[in-house]
Amino acid sequence: MNDDLLSGILLVGVLALAARAMLSRRASFATMLGSLFSWAAIGLVLFLGFNHRSQIDAFFARIGGYEEQRAEGGVVRIRMARDGHFWANVRLNGFERRMLIDSGATITALSIETAAAAGIDSQSGKPPVKIETANGTVDATQGEVDKLEIGPLKAKDIKVVVSESFGDMDVLGMNFLSRLKSWRVQGNELILEPEGAAGIEAAPVQQAQPPARTRGADR
Repeated sequence: MNDDLLSGILLVGVLALAARAMLSRRASFATMLGSLFSWAAIGLVLFLGFNHRSQIDAFFARIGGYEEQRAEGGVVRIRMARDGHFWANVRLNGFERRMLIDSGATITALSIETAAAAGIDSQSGKPPVKIETANGTVDATQGEVDKLEIGPLKAKDIKVVVSESFGDMDVLGMNFLSRLKSWRVQGNELILEPEGAAGIEAAPVQQAQPPARTRGADR
């Protein structure tokens, strides 16, 4: 069930409760109108809070000192989100976007809106491709990110696929992760450690501990 449907159900539920509350008691028209506005305001707050919960989480994380993403030297640590996935704050040619890190995705995938905002030409004459997703096979065009940044990590010339079928979802795939020295999960954190080669640049870091296990977020 997607977020638009869930938020729609939430809003309808609030309005239904409001209608039931007003019909269950006798009141003047002015009182009913005031109650209707109050319930509508409550519904609007819940609707906006649901649709912007990621930004709200990030705000409280910053003021609480437990950011979802932080850099230690050249190493980037990303805290697991409430949905059980890892989301990175990524800059694509300078355009900032929150992207899902998915080791099950062979190539980085972008929505049409994100590709346009980042100045990525997906109509460069390259042949279209078919991409296997959780929802089946979709048609996509090919493009390239000149510069991709996650904190101190910088990668150049990252291949991407673009499709309207991705909706507003942007996914960072294995063609980026494979350029790192290591990527691993420790506790509830995903740790991205740079190689210092193969197109990745970063500040020098201390030797990291050997990974206990290696995996990516489920898509």
